[in-house]
Amino acid sequence: LGVFLICTYAAKEATKKTKKTKLYVPQIDCDVKAGKIINPEFIAKCPPGCQDVKYRVYGTDIYASFSSVCNAAIHSGIIDNTGGKILVQKVAGHSGYRGSFSNGVRSLSLPRWRESFLVSEGKPRKGVTYPSTLEYSSSKSAAVKSGNDSVDVPTGDAVRKEYQTSPVPTPATQMATTTPTPTTMTTDPSTTTPKPTMMPATTRTTTVAAAAKTRAGLHRVRDIAFRGTSTSTSNRNILRPNTGIQRQEPVAAFRRAASSPAHLAMETDLWKPGLSLFDTDFSSNEELNPKPLESTSHGNPNCKVDLSFLMDGSWSIGKRRFQLQKQFLGNVAQALGIGSAGPLMGVVQYGDDPSTEFNLKTYDNSNDLINAIEKISQKGGLSNVGKALSFVNKNFFLDTNGNRGGAPNVVVVLVDGWPTDRVEEASRLARESGINIFFVTIEAAAESEKQNVIEPNFVDKAVCRTNGFYSVNVPSWFSLHKVVQPLVKRVCDTDRLVCSKTCLNSADIGFVIDGSSSVGTGNFRTVLQFVANISKEFEISDTDTRIGAVQYTYEQRLEFSFDKYSTKQDVLSAIKRISYWSGGTSTGAAISYASEQLFSKSKPNKRKIMILITDGRSYDDVRVPAMAAHQNGVIAYSIGVAWAAQDELEAIATDPDKEHSFFVDEFDNLYRFVNQLIQNICTEFNSQPRN
Repeated sequence: LGVFLICTYAAKEATKKTKKTKLYVPQIDCDVKAGKIINPEFIAKCPPGCQDVKYRVYGTDIYASFSSVCNAAIHSGIIDNTGGKILVQKVAGHSGYRGSFSNGVRSLSLPRWRESFLVSEGKPRKGVTYPSTLEYSSSKSAAVKSGNDSVDVPTGDAVRKEYQTSPVPTPATQMATTTPTPTTMTTDPSTTTPKPTMMPATTRTTTVAAAAKTRAGLHRVRDIAFRGTSTSTSNRNILRPNTGIQRQEPVAAFRRAASSPAHLAMETDLWKPGLSLFDTDFSSNEELNPKPLESTSHGNPNCKVDLSFLMDGSWSIGKRRFQLQKQFLGNVAQALGIGSAGPLMGVVQYGDDPSTEFNLKTYDNSNDLINAIEKISQKGGLSNVGKALSFVNKNFFLDTNGNRGGAPNVVVVLVDGWPTDRVEEASRLARESGINIFFVTIEAAAESEKQNVIEPNFVDKAVCRTNGFYSVNVPSWFSLHKVVQPLVKRVCDTDRLVCSKTCLNSADIGFVIDGSSSVGTGNFRTVLQFVANISKEFEISDTDTRIGAVQYTYEQRLEFSFDKYSTKQDVLSAIKRISYWSGGTSTGAAISYASEQLFSKSKPNKRKIMILITDGRSYDDVRVPAMAAHQNGVIAYSIGVAWAAQDELEAIATDPDKEHSFFVDEFDNLYRFVNQLIQNICTEFNSQPRN
């Protein structure tokens, strides 16, 4: 009995020792960004009141690391505005983050960022020890190599430190192999970057019974007795559920006369005033039998675009018009001159749900492509264009599907009448991803039918720009062949495909750097680290973003011009080689010099961005030079350090001042504004008017 009692007591003591200690959860503020926290995985508590537009969020489901952690958790639905515990896992950076509106939070889109994070319910994972205190990044810098040289550059979003506990999640670069993947994500075996799961395409059906899904008031059928008469607009009856009715095919006796007003209503080509789509440089024979713009075995090199056609497979179109649509796509493929050195083309058919018929890498010549188009069968269903645009944005323009990166992404939407869902939000996200959206609308709604259109002015809400270049209105399916050449001409006009431009690849950025005596050698190197850290986030080439730099004291010196370096490594090396000058502070003269030596030589299609860094009050006036720069289209950001004058910083900065002017008390804190500066540049770019 004594032995039994001793053993029982020992077992109880062992049980006490093995009981889990209560996890202490550190609290974070609403404005804390994931990139500021070094820990690769952590549990934290968010306070109430984080659902605010000032705490910006970038992405959906997976977020860029300079997003507010707590507001991202609200956006994802993990917590609400009352706060709560969340689990955060760092993962690799993404090539694109898509904004959305969810749970009362509007997240923004971003072309790319170096690090991402996931948010989930604040419960610890088995086998993982979580820190009771979080480690935050400091102003230490990391080396960026350039050949045999290196330049110390702060990592901006998060300066990584060695952080280890036992056990602990592996760093973000290995997260894909150690962290269970969330159900909404999959991982490509060739990369550690999570990608959105592609939803399986809806099984095809060509049975008329699928029309039972049609909602009353959205699709229509033309009454054969009225089609094509000159005394009445065509009568479109509303399809009733379960009727299986599709638009009736016309007979020759009822075809609209060539002089009918509806034929004369063909949209004029607004991008070239006065030019009708029928009034082109091509003869009627060329329109009916289009020829490639330039016939080569590898495609037309003057039209290097990655092109997706969204073809309408809804029941409203009917079999005859579906065949006309396929003939149109074949004519376009012939006129483009498909090939690896020229345009590549894929097709997505949409109805209730979209599905890819073939992607960009499936066919590399026009003949094979035309044969494949001819074999496409009709899906049926509604005309859910918005859903199709979302599908293309997320799934079509991927490297695995043949996207070439250096070629503009173009989507041409063919729609019979009008969509049966909303397109505005899906189109906005696609445009912000760099996709140029064209709409070809055939037989648009007549006045008597506009009450059935879900989203008025849907074309203007969808296209890349609302200046007429991206929209074509065709009065009849039997006129569709006449817009082949005008459409091909527009699609191949790569200089005007403005939606290929993002905030990271479309600017001339000129740094104006204070080299006065008050800065000092050590602080000047810190300024160069700041300049390099900003520069490396942009896509640098002679056709993308270009970087230039001016240093000033009483005098000014052009360190390098926009056309001097065309690679990121060359730019970073050039920044490192800038030598400290020392002298007085004539900021006004430096702004005038930068306007003349840098921005006057900027390309017409580039956004001119000046980033000026100074540590003191100028000996000359800054207002007049700054105003002149603003009037010449220069977007000015001012960064003041230590003794910089606030009134001068505001005068230099473009309005509104609070988004273009920054102040730090010491040089070592400059790195804190890298993310904010890039965020503001991108926000301003995405808010540009679409005309």
